[in-house]
Amino acid sequence: MRSPVAVIGLVLLALIAVCAIFGPWLAPHDPDAQDLDHPCAGPSGAHWLGQDELGRDLASRLIVGARASALVGLIVVSISVCVGVLIGLLAGYLGGAVDQLVMRVVDILLAFPGILLAIAVAGILGPSLFNIILALSILGWTGFARLVRGQVLSLREREFVLAAKAYGASPARIMWKHVLPNVLAPVVVQATFGMAGVILAEASLSFLGLGPQDIPTWGAMLNSGVDFLLFAPHLSLIPGVAIMLTVLAFNFLGDALRDRFDPRAQPWL
Repeated sequence: MRSPVAVIGLVLLALIAVCAIFGPWLAPHDPDAQDLDHPCAGPSGAHWLGQDELGRDLASRLIVGARASALVGLIVVSISVCVGVLIGLLAGYLGGAVDQLVMRVVDILLAFPGILLAIAVAGILGPSLFNIILALSILGWTGFARLVRGQVLSLREREFVLAAKAYGASPARIMWKHVLPNVLAPVVVQATFGMAGVILAEASLSFLGLGPQDIPTWGAMLNSGVDFLLFAPHLSLIPGVAIMLTVLAFNFLGDALRDRFDPRAQPWL
């Protein structure tokens, strides 16, 4: 809370979380209700952010669309953290053939451009929220696995780990009780930046028409306004600003957490 950047990020994320949780109740209008008499209308007293090409209320669609972005981000990052931490922990601590096999698989997956692989998977499986989550989770765990493996390689020879071995603790207990708590700080920071990346990737896939078709999404709203940029720029500007602020908020929070967990940045050192 001593960091103004972190406070800004937390406030923005709190607003997004409220919209994601209570969106259907906070929306001033039905997000799917059409008003074909006023397409592409600008902001007004009845419609704060204007109306889209079908006369639907942009503010309502923006509020409801926050749920899809937040849901995809939370699920993909949660899956990536669980899988990546487990695999990185085993590879770093066990070493040998296990480490070589895991790292070669990670290297192969990282050889593919992430967003192109996600587009291919989502394109083959079809547009839906579940397919986007699956497509983004395929590569999402690799960064966490590499991060945790590097941390474990430096921790497994530390005195407290050697003492636990001498005491007779099993490898599973050492990894769970002694090694894992010491790698969580960088994982939390990486997860924060990962949320920003996943939300941006979800918006990109929705922009290309690979997102869910039955609910509003910020990427789809951005795409639908492209054809009206010359005389109704708010159709793309508003969801674009929402995506930018969300990514910026997670980056602000990630920067603050990185500084907080870095012992060299503490004032008493």
